[in-house]
Amino acid sequence: MVDRRGFLGAVGAPAVGIAASLEFGGLASALEAVAFRGGTGTPKETARDEDFWVAVQRAFKVDRTLVNLNNGGVSPAVESAQEALKRYLDYSNLAPAYTMWRILEPQKEKVRGDLARIFGCDPEEMAITRNASEGLETCQLGFDLEPGDEVLTTNQDYPRMLNTWKQLSRRKGVVLRQFSLPVPAEDEERIVRLFEENISPRTRLILMCHMINLTGQILPVRKVVAMARRRGIPVIVDGAHTFAHFPFSRADLDCDYFAASLHKWLFAPHGTGMLYVKRDRIEGLWPLMPCSEGRETDIRKFEEIGTHPAANFLAIAEAVVFHEGVGPERKAARMRYLRDYWATRLAENSRVFLNTSLDPRFSCGLGNFRIDGIDSVELGSWLWAEHRILTTPVKHDDFEGIRVTPSLYTTLTDLDRFCGAVEGFIRRS
Repeated sequence: MVDRRGFLGAVGAPAVGIAASLEFGGLASALEAVAFRGGTGTPKETARDEDFWVAVQRAFKVDRTLVNLNNGGVSPAVESAQEALKRYLDYSNLAPAYTMWRILEPQKEKVRGDLARIFGCDPEEMAITRNASEGLETCQLGFDLEPGDEVLTTNQDYPRMLNTWKQLSRRKGVVLRQFSLPVPAEDEERIVRLFEENISPRTRLILMCHMINLTGQILPVRKVVAMARRRGIPVIVDGAHTFAHFPFSRADLDCDYFAASLHKWLFAPHGTGMLYVKRDRIEGLWPLMPCSEGRETDIRKFEEIGTHPAANFLAIAEAVVFHEGVGPERKAARMRYLRDYWATRLAENSRVFLNTSLDPRFSCGLGNFRIDGIDSVELGSWLWAEHRILTTPVKHDDFEGIRVTPSLYTTLTDLDRFCGAVEGFIRRS
């Protein structure tokens, strides 16, 4: 049995200095102790070890009077990262022109190295951004496209990225081509064929999700990248929902452009993200905001956004400590366990249909379901109004449903409460 008071003491201890928990190991040591005393089995076995996960759950300060199942939008930061953010902000404010620019800003290089290590790339290929959108729009707007050039993506991509293409269409006459994907999709070769069949002689760029935000569908990035590379077409990968969600590296994707948010599954402070650009592609990609001449090959040109707090970016280091302390394999196994916990229970009802595959090759912690004869928006509103359960209703031209994204701090009691409420709504209707 885990000594929960001991763990809480370690997590709740006041920080000392600017990088206290990294220097003194606070949270990392606590998680290591938990790992030795519980969760010592395989990731799949540990996923069911509630004594291990109750300690992890206490590493977050969240509102337990509600059930938050919309962590796919933005997650609470782990407490150690939130506390670090406050420390850095306070220190910055003492004399910003000195403390923020000269003392804190250079420390960002350590964070760059941390993110590069997790992703499996050279630090000189890793830019630190404010979110996935900033990184993706840097890529979308950074190519020299001409009127009539086509860009290809699905109709399930993130709305902000689609709006970027649509504005480019209005400004420059670039043509946006979209196509539908099966829901759910469990045939990788069919997905690759759909991308390939929609390529035209005018296709200049492909944007694809690693995981679709609407359903949690994981797409075969490596295969699409290989197919497009044979045709000389760059692929921009939207990894907003996959980085730190389940284990993979850049080599697994073999992509040249990848962007993600860190305030989703890494549990970093809000307003943090990353952009990977392969070294030999940096010079050919324009930054979102101009940089000085002579920096064309420097990954830092993508970080030129004017005055901004260093605190958010430095606190990422604490989220990395937490991520690696829990362990990426155990983290993914737990997320799939939580997804299966609610999904298999609800799917026992003949009116419930899953828009997400339960095959671990095609999904992880994010899931989506629909109920025959029930409007998803109505159900989502009712869950919040009557039970304070936060979900994400999805209305799409091809399907509808409720998106459900628990997190590591979600308890089985939370999921029982959610399932019971949905089952009650079905009986009423």
